[in-house]
Amino acid sequence: MSDAAKPEIRAFFDEATNTVSYLVMDPSTHIAAIVDPVLDFDSKSGKVSTTGADAILAAASEAGAKIEWILETHAHADHLTAAQYLRAKTGAKVAIGADIGSVQKIFNPVFNQKAAVDGREFDHLFHEGDTFNIGKLTAEVMATPGHTPACISYKIGDAVFVGDTLFAPDYGTARTDFPGGDARTLYRSIRKLLALPPETRMFLCHDYKPQGRDKYIWETTVAEQRAANVHVHDGVDEESFVAMREKRDATLAAPALLLPSIQVNIRAGHVPQPEDNGKRYLKIPLAVPAEAEGKL
Repeated sequence: MSDAAKPEIRAFFDEATNTVSYLVMDPSTHIAAIVDPVLDFDSKSGKVSTTGADAILAAASEAGAKIEWILETHAHADHLTAAQYLRAKTGAKVAIGADIGSVQKIFNPVFNQKAAVDGREFDHLFHEGDTFNIGKLTAEVMATPGHTPACISYKIGDAVFVGDTLFAPDYGTARTDFPGGDARTLYRSIRKLLALPPETRMFLCHDYKPQGRDKYIWETTVAEQRAANVHVHDGVDEESFVAMREKRDATLAAPALLLPSIQVNIRAGHVPQPEDNGKRYLKIPLAVPAEAEGKL
């Protein structure tokens, strides 16, 4: 593969949420995209800051990069996105998969939201097979649902950004127990990713450093995943994967930031508008047991 098809990639790891964001730049034009940016959020105090997003902007400025895209792989359940802050700072377009409307439809009732379910808060909605340019680089959209119904991956030159679909080979694959998730669909999405050329660089959205490994990992290859992924290496069939994934998912706790993050991320990073006291509030729906209803 020619150097012209090889983007420059810089990773930014947010240890508080184990999330990796990326600055992806065409070296010939310095046009760039940001993938899966994180807004710093302290759930104990409700404090929001832009430290992580500002670090990406500083790196882009140092490289002389012009950011034209902010690319979300899905509506994340483990961190708040910094997409709107970065959009305001750069003028870049915020994009996500076209099926985000199905996720909005699932979660609007959870938060008693009456908002639209057509993804209109995003600047661009991508479909399977869409292509777009980052400078002279060609980016291709791959629909990779299963973790959520709206997950997509971005193949940019010799690299693919897979969101939560796959983790490091020694950690495995995404959970599928969120509303709209499906283990069988995830398996088929993963096989599509693993059909890419073996040398394709694969960039992950998270790393949780399993026991026995000292360093975080967020870059691997298709070949490494096919040979060594503990959940879905070559030879693991669909039925075996589905049985493993569903059994494992039944043991997992909800992500710590699930409720705060989803209500922001399905709206392209727009936080709730201030109320009459000038403050903004996130909703936490309560599950009150029937025997306590009317007594609390």
